[in-house]
Amino acid sequence: MSGPPEPRLTHLALVVRDLEATIAWYEAWTPLRVGHRRRDPDGAVAWLGHPDPGPHPFVLVFIEQDRPDHDPVPLGPLAHLGIEMPSREEVDAVARRAREAGILHWEPADIGPPVGYICAVTDPDGNVVEFSHDQGLYDAVTGASPPA
Repeated sequence: MSGPPEPRLTHLALVVRDLEATIAWYEAWTPLRVGHRRRDPDGAVAWLGHPDPGPHPFVLVFIEQDRPDHDPVPLGPLAHLGIEMPSREEVDAVARRAREAGILHWEPADIGPPVGYICAVTDPDGNVVEFSHDQGLYDAVTGASPPA
């Protein structure tokens, strides 16, 4: 086993109530897929990441603990996970689905640069997941264009 050639941010770990429900939700609402699963005496764990992680993989680690006294705490009021979409229409499609499912957190809105066109939904544990278009973050991080 080897690691990265230099220090890298590789994951964000979140405690969840129901690992199976969380996996199903993220696979239905995001491009993330399970890359690893395990169960140990303390509970169950799943890593979800992009199917094509490239040279800088990043995963969400979901942990379901077998302890009744350990209730998950969602990310704070403005804290969120962000997914950049290729088009405004895809953001609108997520918002329509989320509205019908009763999980739309932020209605679609064009906030302008550098935020772009966004909406947000809530996952089964109350974490906010933002879907954006024209945010520029993807292009800025990949070097396709400088940040606005």
